[in-house]
Amino acid sequence: MTSEKMSSELAIIGAGPAGIAAAVQAAQLGVDVVLFDEQAALGGQVYRNIEHNSSRNADLTNVLGQDYRKGQLLAEAFRQEKITYRPYSSVWNVKNDGDLAFTQNNKATMFNASKVIIATGAMERPVPVPGWTLPNVMSLGAVQTLIKASALVPDKPIVIAGSGPLVYLVAIQLMRLGAPLRAILNTAPPVSQSLGYFPARVSAVRQLLKGLGWIYELKRGGVKIINAEKVAAEGACALETVRYECNGRGDRLEASFLFLHEGVIPNTQLTSALRCKHVFDDEISAWKPVTDQWGKTSVSCITVAGDGAGISGAAGAPAQGRLAALNAAFELGHISAEQRDTSAKPLFQELKQQRSLRRFINHAYRPTLSVRPLEDETIVCRCEEITAGTLRDHLNAGFTKIDQLKAFSRCGMGQCQGRMCASTVANLMSQTLNTTREDIHSYRIRLPVKPVSLEQWAYLANTGIEKQSGSSEDPIGRI
Repeated sequence: MTSEKMSSELAIIGAGPAGIAAAVQAAQLGVDVVLFDEQAALGGQVYRNIEHNSSRNADLTNVLGQDYRKGQLLAEAFRQEKITYRPYSSVWNVKNDGDLAFTQNNKATMFNASKVIIATGAMERPVPVPGWTLPNVMSLGAVQTLIKASALVPDKPIVIAGSGPLVYLVAIQLMRLGAPLRAILNTAPPVSQSLGYFPARVSAVRQLLKGLGWIYELKRGGVKIINAEKVAAEGACALETVRYECNGRGDRLEASFLFLHEGVIPNTQLTSALRCKHVFDDEISAWKPVTDQWGKTSVSCITVAGDGAGISGAAGAPAQGRLAALNAAFELGHISAEQRDTSAKPLFQELKQQRSLRRFINHAYRPTLSVRPLEDETIVCRCEEITAGTLRDHLNAGFTKIDQLKAFSRCGMGQCQGRMCASTVANLMSQTLNTTREDIHSYRIRLPVKPVSLEQWAYLANTGIEKQSGSSEDPIGRI
C-alpha cells in the first residue's frame, strides 16, 4: 500500500454476482477497473468461497447445487481479465466526486475514480421475534456463511422460521448435509393470493416445480412444515424451545438452533450516506435508490448494480452489473452509444424475465413476523439493547421523527449504524403514529458507514491526503 493517492477510471464496490459481472464487462471494453470487497474471496454472499469449494470441496459444492456452481463461471471469467482486485477492503466513505476511502490491512487509504458502481447487494430483513437475541438464534444468511466459508453444519436439532425461497433452499441443503432439521415454521400468507402475479413462462414453471420438489423431499425426510405465526425463542442462557401458534393454538418445539428469515432488502448504506434520491418500494417493504435503466443514481458519478438497486435476485444481478458497466464504458469514451445499446438489448430482456418472476416471489412471500406489532420486551436495536417498549415511550412523549428518536434513545447509534434496526424502527413508528412508512423515512446515515479505528485514521492523516467525511455540496434527496 503506497502513501500516494490511487485512482482508476472505474471503482466497483462489492464482489458478488453484480460486481464481478460489471468488472469483467468493463475490463473487456478497455476500462481501467478496481474491484473492492470486504471478503477474502470472490462471490459475495450468494457465491461465497466458490473458487475454494469448487476446487477442494466438490461434495459440498454438489450439495449447494447448480445455482451455486454458476458462480465459478463468473470467477473464471474474472480471472481472465486485467482487473485490480482488492479483497479485505472495507469502503467506508464515498463522495459525489468519485473519491472514496477504504481500509485494508488495518490501514486507511484514499482512492479516486471517475465512475463508481456500488454493488453491495442486499441484506436480510431483520426478524425481531421475542428472544431473537438468545445464543443459537440467527439468520439463514449466517448459516449459509458457516456452510460455504467453513463447511460447518449444525449437529443439534434445528427449526427454521419465516418465508421465502431461501427457507426451502437452505432447508434442503441442511438435510442433505445430515443436519437434524426438525421443522419449518412457514409464516408466508397463502400462495393462492399471489398466483395472479405468476409469469406464464416455461422457465418460471421450472423454478416453481424445483421448489415443490424441495418441499416433497423435505417431507419425505421427516421435516414438518407448519403454517405458523407469533413465533418466539425461549431459553435461559441459550435457545431451548421455539414457541408458535398454528390455527389459533399455541405449541412448542424443542430445538437447539432457530434460523430466521423473511426475505431481503436493498443495502442502502452508501447511497443513503451520499444523499442519493430514494423511493419506498411497497412491493418489498423497503427503501431503494432511484435509478435509471443503467442503474445511475441522482449523483452523477454513482451507479448501483444488483440487489442494492431493488431486489432482482442472484439470477438477475449479473445482467444489472453488465448494464452498469456498459454505460460506464460509454460515458468514459470507450464505446459509442450505438455499441452500448446493441450490447444491452439481450441484457434488458434477460432482466425483464427475472424481474417478472421476482414480482411473484415478492407478493407470495410478504413479511409477516418482521412487520407485526412487537411486544414491549422485544429488543429492537441489538447494538444498544433498546426495546420496543422504550421506543413507544419516546413516541408517546411526542417524538415524531426517526432521527429525533435516534438521538434521544440511541437506537441506531451502534456499530451497524442502523442496518439491523432501521426497518423495524420505521415499522414500529408507522404503527404507533398511524402513518405510512414513506412519512417515517429512514435514518440519516452519516459517513463513515463502517467503524474506523483511531489507528487507521492516523495512518490516513499521515498520507498527506486531505480527509473529508462527506460532500461539501448540498444533500441530494433524503430517505
